[in-house]
Amino acid sequence: MCRVLGYLGSPISAEQLLYKPEHSLIVQSYQPREMTSGVVNADGFGLGWYHQKRETEPFIYKNTLPIWSDINLPHLSRYVESGCILASIRSATAGQAVDLSNCPPFGWGQILGVHNGFIEKFRSSVGREMRDRLTHTTEARIGGTTDSEYIIALVLDNYQTSGNLTAALHTTLTTLSELANNYQVRIAANLILSDGTQLVASRFATTAPAPSLYWLRDDPTFPGAIIIASEPLFAADWHSFPESSISTVGANLDINIQNL
Repeated sequence: MCRVLGYLGSPISAEQLLYKPEHSLIVQSYQPREMTSGVVNADGFGLGWYHQKRETEPFIYKNTLPIWSDINLPHLSRYVESGCILASIRSATAGQAVDLSNCPPFGWGQILGVHNGFIEKFRSSVGREMRDRLTHTTEARIGGTTDSEYIIALVLDNYQTSGNLTAALHTTLTTLSELANNYQVRIAANLILSDGTQLVASRFATTAPAPSLYWLRDDPTFPGAIIIASEPLFAADWHSFPESSISTVGANLDINIQNL
């Protein structure tokens, strides 16, 4: 199980999210509290952020090292400042390669996404059908072999049709439910997606319990912001998302939670 994080609000340095909190992603990489499988998140990490003026596509930094051993990240995180940040630390599914192409975040254009979860027996069950459901353009953009990238590719394909990120995620989760039923496998899909102006997240699994996912808004530590995270970063009034739900956070930081 990976650990994921999304931030939307007043511009801050990435250091404030990655290093400053007492239970930051750095700590979660070697001492997670709520993982349902795996022990540590040492199979790489990724950071994505949007320029404040949003005049360019988002920026991404990835590494296959454990996040605690990247000597460049402390310096980079002090330099990077953004009002919209996604991050993930990876715990690779058995049999999946630890390389840059499999490190999150995934996406293209203005859309980035991170995923915590898995598709049971991905290669031998639903993987081929997921690929067949993608347009040729989307399939050609896939660079790795993870279930995470394929799930986000489905979201992006649906987004091309609807133009609405929340609707695209809803359609994708419906498809995953159908595939899980057809192949009798379990799928967990906690996702955080963004286009730089909003966060769209899901807490979802075809069989309960779903992986943990929390949100916190306008805390004194991070005023004028909302944080979505697999685990609380520090002691505060964190709220657990309901299972089987999709949430949308707009630029005004209002959060809309829909049950699936």
